[in-house]
Amino acid sequence: MPVEIDATPENAYAAVRDGRAVLVDVREAWESDQMRIPGALLIPLGEIPDRLAEIPEDRDVYLHCRLGGRSTKAAEFLREHGRARAFNIAGGIDAWKEAGLPVTE
Repeated sequence: MPVEIDATPENAYAAVRDGRAVLVDVREAWESDQMRIPGALLIPLGEIPDRLAEIPEDRDVYLHCRLGGRSTKAAEFLREHGRARAFNIAGGIDAWKEAGLPVTE
């Protein structure tokens, strides 16, 4: 049975707030300029392979994009490269904002 890759925005927020996890935004810089989650590390999806060393291995990693498609791909890539603690934030930044969690616009 496959391990669950999706996490709710609320679970991701709690883990990041408590210092148990890091948040990675896999959108493009221009998207982050429009709206971002404070504290998120910006590593666009296409740059993940070259910037793997910037993503901590000792904590959970929650990835987000706008709706969840690109961040699912990023989480799958990380898991394929030995990062079992990579999770997609279901619904992306749109779901995060809809949940009333902090964003900067």
